Amino acid sequence: MIAGISTLGITFGYGVETTAGQKPAKFTKLNRINSIGGITIENEQIDASAVEDAVKRYIRGAADTGGSFPVGVNFTSETKEEWKKVIEEYAKLTGGKRMWFQTIIPGFDESFFVIAQPPTALPQPEIGQNELLVMENNLTIEEFKGMDTKVDFEVVGGA
Repeated sequence: MIAGISTLGITFGYGVETTAGQKPAKFTKLNRINSIGGITIENEQIDASAVEDAVKRYIRGAADTGGSFPVGVNFTSETKEEWKKVIEEYAKLTGGKRMWFQTIIPGFDESFFVIAQPPTALPQPEIGQNELLVMENNLTIEEFKGMDTKVDFEVVGGA
């Protein structure tokens, strides 16, 4: 058994449905990703107690993803243009088509997929003395797909 897996080499990108409801066959890699927020699945608890119960009883309810997850990006002129393109491509979607995001972890045949909406505009990065300039894009989760067969990225440019 291995001791653990490093985050080195993990890649992230997006794809747009060509047929509504189907996973895209083409994904574009986004560059200079510094962090990808986790998506926790937490089930709501439904109170199933009856009057004879001295202690409350619960059953599992709907799962909740928390609604969004942040993607930290090294803010450069190149990554600014990449994320502007993501926002523009999302705005052009019609006919029920959606945008998917994929996280590829080296060594796995499957990757994580989530259908999400990018922000409506580029956010201003937090700025501190002598720090890396990182823009945090919060993606709104439409549907968490989990792990599925990965789709290799089409590499466009090189930031």
